[in-house]
Amino acid sequence: MIEQIYNYFTIEMLYFWVNLGVLPFWFLIIFFPQSQLCKYLATSIFPIFLLSAVYSFVIYKSYLNSYDFLGNFNLYLGIDFVANLFDNKLYLLLFWIHFVSINLFVGGWILKDSQKFFINKFLIALPLIITYLIGPIGLFFYWIIRIFYAKRLSLYE
Repeated sequence: MIEQIYNYFTIEMLYFWVNLGVLPFWFLIIFFPQSQLCKYLATSIFPIFLLSAVYSFVIYKSYLNSYDFLGNFNLYLGIDFVANLFDNKLYLLLFWIHFVSINLFVGGWILKDSQKFFINKFLIALPLIITYLIGPIGLFFYWIIRIFYAKRLSLYE
């Protein structure tokens, strides 16, 4: 039975489930930010725990396929080395899970921070959607909105 589960979760299937799996969390964050379900599911450690489990599984699959983990450090040598790393689908999936996890974490942080400053949920919907798609730009848009609600310009907090 465990072998059937292992064989079911191919790279393509894991990619599909990761993309599909984060959508309910984003749906809660964007459309139901004040709900208890959002508080206990989307902005808690729960989605990060699930994505970490998938990340660990992909690392395990990479290990079984004799992936060269030391070769990952070549990414610091130049952009061509990063491009070479992305030739491996397992590494590409690891990168994608990393990207999706960080964006979801940032979306949860934006939601919690906006609630602290009583920012209208309709106003933060656009930065949250942008964060889902292209994380840093959505965070920047939220920061611009936050300046007006916090009534101060703070580069750290």
